[in-house]
Amino acid sequence: VQLQASGGGLVQAGGSLRLSCASSRSLFSGNVMGWSYQRPGKQRELVASITSGGSTNYASSVKGRFTISRDNTKNTVYLQMNSLRPEDTAVYYCYAAPPGTPYKYWGQGTQVTVSS
Repeated sequence: VQLQASGGGLVQAGGSLRLSCASSRSLFSGNVMGWSYQRPGKQRELVASITSGGSTNYASSVKGRFTISRDNTKNTVYLQMNSLRPEDTAVYYCYAAPPGTPYKYWGQGTQVTVSS
């Protein structure tokens, strides 16, 4: 059972990053996949999610700037982040969630730092 996130780093405000999360097939297939972030001193917050059918949902703070997608042949979910802002600085976590349940399987985080 694995979720492996990558792609974080340091970027200037206005820049872009793409996060990837490779999953085991058992976790990926049929599940909602998503990203959350945890900013310093704050609770973890949902950023974006995508169903197995491709329906997406975004936090209002990232709508229009971030795009979530999934490649069902590679068992991978992506988060394209554009127009990054310093307030996007956080540890980003990917997750897999069986539809209709509140349970989430979490991967390790990847640090995103946006400098002003």
